[in-house]
Amino acid sequence: MLKVKDLHAFYGKSHILQGVSFEVGKGEIVSLLGRNGVGRSTTVNAIMGDVDRTGSIVFNGEEIAGLDAYQISRKGLAIVLENRSVFPALSVRENLILGVKDMRKVGRWKIEDMFEMFPSLARRADVPAGALSGGEQQMLVMCRALMGDPDLIMVDEPTEGLAPKVVEQVADLLTEIAKRGISILLIEQKLTIALKISARIYVMGHGRIVYQGTSSDFENNKQVRKDWLEV
Repeated sequence: MLKVKDLHAFYGKSHILQGVSFEVGKGEIVSLLGRNGVGRSTTVNAIMGDVDRTGSIVFNGEEIAGLDAYQISRKGLAIVLENRSVFPALSVRENLILGVKDMRKVGRWKIEDMFEMFPSLARRADVPAGALSGGEQQMLVMCRALMGDPDLIMVDEPTEGLAPKVVEQVADLLTEIAKRGISILLIEQKLTIALKISARIYVMGHGRIVYQGTSSDFENNKQVRKDWLEV
């Protein structure tokens, strides 16, 4: 589904990513872990073409490294950033409608699906998105991305600052997304969530991949957690 090879990324003269390589299979949840500042968010931004980068990014068998962000999005790759960027003056329903890329096409997700999974959004369907709580805004941003019917979604820190109950809702949503054949690249700080829902784990350090393995292998590798994750 997604194959990244020897990815380098730059902010001006700063060389952030230094040869990152990894894969995400169809319908697979893969977590990208690491301390703050190691390049995890830069990785997803580089894949979407939002920062200067070199290397190979193959999505659904097609090289996309030379494309702009809007072209990559149209190929079926979506990103949910941690800033919860809703359209505050528009209603919840209008935000969801804006996520649809082609009104003539019937996708895997409908507004009714979103409201069924998140009754709080249904109850506030006609409320301006700016009036939602932080957790509700996170749900709305993820649901809006799904309305575009992506084949792969990259989610950056979806549980940051959320209450435990909402964190569980996010985990359930991500699991449901994968069940529908949509791949997920998850950037997450909470190891419990990453280990619970991910098939495989990659760990980043200093702009490189320093570990890769299954969730069970990672859970048993205390040294990797100590060296690259613990503060």
